[in-house]
Amino acid sequence: MTAAPAQPTRWMKYFMDVYGQAKPPVLGSFAVKEIEDKAREVMKDHLPAYMYTFGSAGTCSTDVANRRAFNRWKIVPAMLKDCTNRNVETTIFGEKLHAPLFVAPVGVQGILHADGELATAKAAAACGIPYIMSSASSRSIEDIAKANGPNGQRWYQLYWPRTDEITISLLNRAKAAGFTALVITLDTMLLGWRPHDLDTAYIPFFYGVGIQVGLSDPVFMKRAGYDAVHETTKFPFEPEKIRNAALNENDAHAKKAMKLGKEWLGETNSGSFRSWEDLQFIKDHWDGPIILKGIQRASDAEKAIDMGIHGIIVSNHGGRQVDGAIGSLDAFAKIMRSTKVLKAQAKGDLTVLFDSGIRTGSDVIKAMAMGAQGVLIARPFMYGLAIAGQAGVEQVLMQTVADMHITMGLCGYSDINDVIGKRDELLEPVDD
Repeated sequence: MTAAPAQPTRWMKYFMDVYGQAKPPVLGSFAVKEIEDKAREVMKDHLPAYMYTFGSAGTCSTDVANRRAFNRWKIVPAMLKDCTNRNVETTIFGEKLHAPLFVAPVGVQGILHADGELATAKAAAACGIPYIMSSASSRSIEDIAKANGPNGQRWYQLYWPRTDEITISLLNRAKAAGFTALVITLDTMLLGWRPHDLDTAYIPFFYGVGIQVGLSDPVFMKRAGYDAVHETTKFPFEPEKIRNAALNENDAHAKKAMKLGKEWLGETNSGSFRSWEDLQFIKDHWDGPIILKGIQRASDAEKAIDMGIHGIIVSNHGGRQVDGAIGSLDAFAKIMRSTKVLKAQAKGDLTVLFDSGIRTGSDVIKAMAMGAQGVLIARPFMYGLAIAGQAGVEQVLMQTVADMHITMGLCGYSDINDVIGKRDELLEPVDD
């Protein structure tokens, strides 16, 4: 019997074009470790910027635990399944997505590339991947929305400000700029203990970088006595020059940047912790899905359901906040044993996403088999940004989905939605 030919998809076209065109990849390699190493080499003259982005809390043990968790869960493929034609489209919050991959909210992208978040937002739109904007971006909400374009799918991530009036202002701006869902990060009420940053006293916010959401906010700036501005940060970021200009040269611009940096950090990473009851305020002022990022316990996932929250992102911030913590995939495995979570997900009352440790398409398959309906990717696209800007981010996004598309078929599945929650048949835990 003659087998039917496969229908073309953009992901398989990308894969075949790599061979057919025989051109070297934009990033020099498709291997994530080689891309990471190249990003470090590119940033060698500004190594603290590299370390700020790619380092983790304490001894980096949680970052290591994230990867070890993925290594412990092994894929068990099924054979002789008709996977000639494969679909990786899915629907989340009623919106059709080309793939279940999201650009994670990563702040201060302007310290790695002159175009910063604008390059990433454009890349996400070009690849058809939803973009989640960080509150700690080095560009304004409005400028990033413009870069993402009228057809870009975008969510806004909130570092919850200390004061209500600024919180409301940010929510209103995000909604007006076309951000359709709100991601509230719960694990960063204050910055974690990060020796790689502490050793060099490296904190971009104190020098006016990564606070562009604040500088463009009319409520915050009026309170500070200034007009709102939409800045493009300078690259490379050289904090020692800004500090010297402010402290030794009486430079008014540098002094203003440092003053506003401290004030904005006092709003968004103030050390003022929130409670479950405080979520009602957000619900009262945001019209759209609300997703809680930073969930690691089943009991917290269950509380989110009780609060009527629309979704959770199981994440430990890539190991950047708490040293010695459980790997995020290990936490996810426990959360997805909760009967309450499983029932809410099955009824459509709770959308479950995963973050922390994703590097490849196989990782995406593992997380979805564990129960994720979508997966966030972070550090790899930042490697791509550092090396080649928008084109570098596009390569990382395209190769991740193409890898997932191929691997899914080789595992015996033709639709990514059929992978969700198939842990018992697709994954096997092994000793690492």
